[in-house]
Amino acid sequence: MMTETAPPAADGTEHHGGPKGAVAATRAYAWTLIVSALAGLLAAWVITLDKIKIMEAELAGETFTPACSLNPVVSCGNVMESAQSEAFGFPNPMLGLVTYPAVLTIGVAVLAGARFAPWFWRGLLGGTFFGVAFCTWLMYQSLYHINALCLWCCLAWVGTLVMFWYTLAHTLRHRLVPAPEGLRRLVLEFPWVLPVAHVGVIGMLVLTRWWDFWLR
Repeated sequence: MMTETAPPAADGTEHHGGPKGAVAATRAYAWTLIVSALAGLLAAWVITLDKIKIMEAELAGETFTPACSLNPVVSCGNVMESAQSEAFGFPNPMLGLVTYPAVLTIGVAVLAGARFAPWFWRGLLGGTFFGVAFCTWLMYQSLYHINALCLWCCLAWVGTLVMFWYTLAHTLRHRLVPAPEGLRRLVLEFPWVLPVAHVGVIGMLVLTRWWDFWLR
């Protein structure tokens, strides 16, 4: 069996146990997965709906402007109509409609007391790392090639990087992946630092990219 269910520890701490070394997680981590996945799912759903409306308008010879297209910089429509919005040959948010519910399901299962094998947690770490890498590519494309931002995309970016950093902390806590001891101590003692710093870097890039526009 891939999972084994067990009641969470009374003090809320993570613990090992169960057949084949199955690993549980804290309720705080479970809620982090749930909230970040819901944020990403909401963003993917809204973008998908707007993408469909844009395509329908094009077929009718009309123009549809998404509600989040606020100005030349914050222009969801420009992002959705770019070539980068279909990196794999289909609209990018469709990928989110599949992956975010999967993470949401994991979060709910963990909240219910489920334990997963070490390989499962490593797989989740790899999947969230791919998500961060893909989001990083999309950020670069938005800032320096499309020259526009999509607010819903930004929400998906933040949700993805939060679930990655906290999944990294979870796997390091149980020594499921190798890492220098100094890095491990830093991540475990201050698990919020890296996601906050990551979001801060993105914010600074957005601020400096359109500095003149924001000062108007």
